Amino acid sequence: MGMTFEEADERFGYEGKLGAAYEKNQTTFRVWSPDAERVTLNLYANDSDAEPRACYAMTNQNGVWECTVSGNLHGIFYTYTLLSEGWERETIDIYARTAGANGTRGMVFDPALTDPEGWADSKPVRLANYTDAVIYELHVRDFSMDPTVRFRYPGKFLAFTEEGLKNAQGLPAGIDHIASLGVTHIHLLPVYDFATVDENSSEPQYNWGYDPLNYNIPEGSYSTDPHDGVVRVREFKQMVQAIHKKGMGVIMDVVYNHTYYTADSPFSKTYPHYYYRHNHHGYSNGSGCGNEFASERRMARKYIIDSLCYLAREYKLDGFRFDLMGLLDTETLNAAAKALREINPDIILYGEGWTGGSCPLEEFRRAIKWNARSVPEFAMFSDDFRDKVKGSVFDDRSYGYINGAASGNMAQQMRAVVCGGVYHPQSGRSANEYWTDSPCQCVNYVEAHDNLTFWDKLALSMPGAPSEVMLSCDKLGAAMVLLSQGIPFMQAGQEFLRSKPFPTGGFVHDSYNSPDSINSLKWYQATLHRDTVDYYRGLIAIRRKFPEFRLPTADLIREKLRFDDRDDGVILMRLGMELLLIINPLGHEIEINAVGNVYADKLKASDKPMYRIQGTYPCAPRSILLIHLEKPVAQENS
Repeated sequence: MGMTFEEADERFGYEGKLGAAYEKNQTTFRVWSPDAERVTLNLYANDSDAEPRACYAMTNQNGVWECTVSGNLHGIFYTYTLLSEGWERETIDIYARTAGANGTRGMVFDPALTDPEGWADSKPVRLANYTDAVIYELHVRDFSMDPTVRFRYPGKFLAFTEEGLKNAQGLPAGIDHIASLGVTHIHLLPVYDFATVDENSSEPQYNWGYDPLNYNIPEGSYSTDPHDGVVRVREFKQMVQAIHKKGMGVIMDVVYNHTYYTADSPFSKTYPHYYYRHNHHGYSNGSGCGNEFASERRMARKYIIDSLCYLAREYKLDGFRFDLMGLLDTETLNAAAKALREINPDIILYGEGWTGGSCPLEEFRRAIKWNARSVPEFAMFSDDFRDKVKGSVFDDRSYGYINGAASGNMAQQMRAVVCGGVYHPQSGRSANEYWTDSPCQCVNYVEAHDNLTFWDKLALSMPGAPSEVMLSCDKLGAAMVLLSQGIPFMQAGQEFLRSKPFPTGGFVHDSYNSPDSINSLKWYQATLHRDTVDYYRGLIAIRRKFPEFRLPTADLIREKLRFDDRDDGVILMRLGMELLLIINPLGHEIEINAVGNVYADKLKASDKPMYRIQGTYPCAPRSILLIHLEKPVAQENS
């Protein structure tokens, strides 16, 4: 047709519903492809027949191709064949909501037949402020592939429905363990239909899933029958329902910044080149994965918002985590947030405020960390917090505040990160050096699926350190994540010192396709490191008990938090009039003069007073001391 994409948006932009609109007596199919010369709807009896059972010519209505087929089509598979500029290709509908094996054909279905019993009573969790969340990041397969625990559905969505499981030593495993920690939300690594796991294969396969194929379709390898599109939808709902039953929310990891395929993707086959950004070399590669999604285009923006709203509504999701959010434009994200809040006012939204490479979209339009104020409903991961606490993720041997770099002005820098990324007059930085005005935009973490686990990072950055010293550093790092202002985030298994060692030595940095032997949660470690699990559990309980650790605004942080001056790297932080938190990263103890009840020390943490101190008391090396004061703090002694 020779038109630009801007002209396509202006002339053919469409606000209505796309995809397969099912009714019991008919289904209407709509696909947007303004450059197509001909579009055919193909209906298949199943997901593997070589030939369609029927084909229908679709009618073009201002760029939207439409066809209505009479009868009840529940269970029928479908594709579109499009012709433009001499290229004829068959593709799945980018708006398809379920599919057969490997996501090559969409499936028409009656949504009501996918609802498990009691689904109407399953409700998203309430979240007054983002800072009330405690997020636990988890891969579906990692959760249930430990052979020492008798999961009935290993590697599947349904593993989350299994209660009463125990590890070999008799402690709770699976969903019961996670619920016992007190976390508020489970963040699931990608559970949409991704490309690199063959759903027809009986051989074990693994991938994190950051290789999108179909955004609106649950991943078939996590279902008990990838050929039946109803099964994957129902079992996804059963998983969400089971997590809600335990009082936790479900956050879906979404990867709208790129697709796995480029020229052969369903988006390219539907409307060539439209959905991707380009530069003078061809496809722009700001994702580092071969392409980047052009979120700023009208129908690409509509797709992202439609997809998010469908997922939030159909699966009652509690939040979304956005991969490489810095490649998405702020206008799209703000529109998405507004639409999502109408579905779930308590939904939580956050992501990576960076890119994987250079991007042609103007920087001021991108949802990068330094533009956080432009997307106020979205939190962003604080790489400042991550790297200053434990050392850079790009240098195995580097160390941070808790594992060797507490001297100099590091404690001053740490004041800034423990304040949730917002300006505080005692932080030693000017107001214009801060990337956010709200702690609700700051996600604090020391471990995620990317890079080394926290324990492995400590091992490499502290060569030769005794295990008890490393353990102290681990607990100190956990305390900083869970007792700092902002949103605490941890990876599954962090609480029992998760490690990903190579069989031949060393540790795996990027285990996106490593086998289960490396990636799976080893549930016996919950017993082996029971005291550490209890420590994490106690810190979470403290955070939930005392609102001073989850202040929702910068003004409250500046009002409630005060730091006592020291020049040795130790942080003494008062929270309101009654709480005193001492953070000692040094290799020797310090003394504190105070009267009050201790809630956390080097060994234990609890939301109930553990013991009372009066007068001079030691704070152990590489540890915290949390005191609920009875009297104002006297002068501290080093």
